[in-house]
Amino acid sequence: MSRTADHPIDPRFLERWSPRAMSGEPLVLAELLRLFEAARWAPSSGNSQPWRFTYALAKTPGFDRYLELLDPGNREWCWRAGALVLVVARTQSDQGRPLRTHAFDAGAAWMAFALQGAAMNLVVHAMAGFDHDGAATVAAVPADHAIQCMVAVGHPGRRDELSERLREREQPNQRKPTAELVFSERFPG
Repeated sequence: MSRTADHPIDPRFLERWSPRAMSGEPLVLAELLRLFEAARWAPSSGNSQPWRFTYALAKTPGFDRYLELLDPGNREWCWRAGALVLVVARTQSDQGRPLRTHAFDAGAAWMAFALQGAAMNLVVHAMAGFDHDGAATVAAVPADHAIQCMVAVGHPGRRDELSERLREREQPNQRKPTAELVFSERFPG
């Protein structure tokens, strides 16, 4: 499927998507650190930089613990990832004030992470389908932090190695038209 934009944009936004087919080739830490470095430079409210990441590289006990947290439908393909990453956001400042834009800021960091991965020809696929409470325990997430998502990162694999159900979905998807997402001054109706 060819993706098309409603308005002219940098092609990197159209080229980035979330495949599932990964080769199973181990990811080296230096590759993953490049993604974290890109995320580090994301904008944030008051320069609070509330995003935090925990990760587990493939073929480690931590990876197996992270993999067990995934819903079965995600575990079905994530076992070939080179790393699993938990995206977390700090919800309070050092002074105990709420960081109201923590999720927004973590989302900006995630996008930088994802675009860097796409530039490196890596598969970068975020998921909400996992045991969030279990992840908080496994990753020792502090109480003043909120789990945002889990991300599978790996080297591209072959589509034909996915289950038939997943092969059908293994293509870039379209987005809602801009007119459904953007309104002048007020929501319609």
